[in-house]
Amino acid sequence: MSTPHASTAGDSVTGGPATSGSAADVRAQARRRRTFAVISHPDAGKSTLTEALALHAKVISEAGAVHGKAGRKATVSDWMEMEKARGISVSSTALQFNYTSSESDDGVVNVVNLVDTPGHSDFSEDTYRVLTAVDAAVMLIDAAKGLEPQTLKLFQVCRHRGIPVITVINKWDRPGRAPLELLDEIDERIGLTPTPLFWPVGIAGDFRGLLRRGTDDRAGEALEYIKFTRTAGGARIAPEEHLTPDGALDREGDVWTEAAEESELLSASGQDHDQELFLAGQTSPVIFASAMLNFGVRQILDTLVALAPPPRARLDVDGSPREVDDPFSAVVFKVQAGMDTAHRDRLAFMRVVSGVFERGMVVTHAQTGKPFATKYALTVFGRERSTVEDAYPGDVVGLVNATALAPGHTLYVDPKVEFPPIPSFAPEHFAILRAESASKYKQFRKAVDQLDSEGVVQILRNDIRGDASPVMAAVGPMQFEVVSARMKAEYNVEPRVEPLGYALARRTDAASADELNRQRGVEVFTRSDGVLLALVSDKWRLQYLLKEMPELTLEPLVAATD
Repeated sequence: MSTPHASTAGDSVTGGPATSGSAADVRAQARRRRTFAVISHPDAGKSTLTEALALHAKVISEAGAVHGKAGRKATVSDWMEMEKARGISVSSTALQFNYTSSESDDGVVNVVNLVDTPGHSDFSEDTYRVLTAVDAAVMLIDAAKGLEPQTLKLFQVCRHRGIPVITVINKWDRPGRAPLELLDEIDERIGLTPTPLFWPVGIAGDFRGLLRRGTDDRAGEALEYIKFTRTAGGARIAPEEHLTPDGALDREGDVWTEAAEESELLSASGQDHDQELFLAGQTSPVIFASAMLNFGVRQILDTLVALAPPPRARLDVDGSPREVDDPFSAVVFKVQAGMDTAHRDRLAFMRVVSGVFERGMVVTHAQTGKPFATKYALTVFGRERSTVEDAYPGDVVGLVNATALAPGHTLYVDPKVEFPPIPSFAPEHFAILRAESASKYKQFRKAVDQLDSEGVVQILRNDIRGDASPVMAAVGPMQFEVVSARMKAEYNVEPRVEPLGYALARRTDAASADELNRQRGVEVFTRSDGVLLALVSDKWRLQYLLKEMPELTLEPLVAATD
C-alpha cells in the first residue's frame, strides 16, 4: 500500500508552492481546496467509501474491507483495535490528496481534504466537532434502509452550520428500495430537494451503470451511459465503458429506457441541479453508487471538486470575518493520543482558516496568549503519516505533542483572533470511574486528564466523590468502552466502570447548586472547563424541578434529546 503523499517535485505535501504567501497566492490556493466529511448511520458503508475515494485518488493501491474478510485488508482509516474487531469507526482521521477531475478541461489539480468521522451514534460529539472544520458533507444513505436516525441527526448539524450536502445512495449492488421512493423520503423527512446528477441503470441489486443527466439547457436529458465492470473482490478501480444513449439502448434495452424515462420525470418535478440552491442548503445533488465495488466513486469525486465550495471567511467570537488571505489562523477540532503506540504521542488536528501555515513557525495560542512552536506537523490517515511543510486555508494539519491544545482552541499570527468554542453535546450516560489498583493511581489520574482533554468523554467532579472517583459523562455508552480500552493499552491501568443512575444533564450556576444538591435524584458536578452541571435521574424529576423551583438555573445543553 502506498502512503498518503501526493506531492510533486518542488511542491509541498499540500501540492502548492513551498514558500508562497502573498494574498493572491493564498486566495488561489484556497480556491483549489475542497474540505469535506462523510456523514452516515452505522453500517451505511462510510469507511468503505473513504477507502474507495482514496483508491480513485491513487493514494492507496488497493481498497480494504471493513471486516477484512476473505483475505482482504482492514480499512486503513480504522486503526484502533476496537474498530478493526467490530467493523466500526470510533476515531477521526484525515486524508489529503491531489485530484484532477476527469471532467476538467483546464487540468486544475484540486487538493482534497477528507476528514473521516466516527460512524457509530455513540460518538456523535466527535462527528459534531469534525463538522465545524469542513466546508461540505457527503451524506451516505443505505439503499435498503433509507434515512436513519444518526444520518438525520448529523444532517441537522449540517443545516445549522450552513454546510451544503451531496447525497450518495450506497450499496446499489444489493437489493434495496426503488430510487424514486428514496428521493421522496429525503424530500419529505428533511425538506431537502434531491437533484440527481447520475441515475442508476438497473434496480438495486442489479447495478449495471449510471445515466449521466444533463443540466442547465439540457436538464433531464440522458447524456451518456457509464457502464461498470466488477473487479475481483472490489479491491481495484472498476473499469468504465462510456456509451451514447443509442449505444446504451442497444446494450441494455428496456432497462435503459426505464432509467431515461425516470430521468425525464425528475426534470418534470423540478429536480435538476441548481448551484445557488445547493450552496444555500435547499437542494442536494444525488449520486447512486456501490462503494464496495467501486461503482460511482469517481463520479462522487468529480462532483465534489466541481460543486462543493472552497474555503471561505470564518466569523470570530465577535462576529467579524477572518478572510482566507488574512494572516495565519487555525482552529483545533480534534485531539487524539495513542495513534503511535511506540511514542505515546498526542496529536491535535487543526483546520487552517486563513493565511499560510509553515512548519516550524511560532504562532500564538489564543486561549493562553502563549507562543506555540509547530516543529512537528503531519498529515495523518489512520497510522499513515507524512510531514507537512506548508498548508493553506481548508487544509487539515496534525500537530504532534500539542499538550496545551484542546478542541475549539485557536492558533494565530497577529492580528489576534479567537474563534467561537465548539459546544459540547448533552451527555445521556454517566458512570463512575475508578482504578482497580491503588498503586496505579498516578497513571490513572494521568489517563483521565488525557482522555478528558481529548474530549473522549466529559469528566465531572465534586467534593463528595473526590478526584479518585470522577464521573464520566457521554453521549453513548460505547465511549466508556473506549476509555477502558485505552487506559489498559496506553497507561497499563485496569479501570472499574460503575453505571450512575442519572439520565439528564443541565447547566446550572453556583447560586442554584446548594438547593439542587438537596433535592432527591439530583447531583451537581463541575466539568473540566468550569461549567456546573446538574445531573438528574429522569425527565419527570426534571419537569418537577422546573415547575416547582423556576428560580433555579437548569439550562439545556447542545443537542439535548428531552
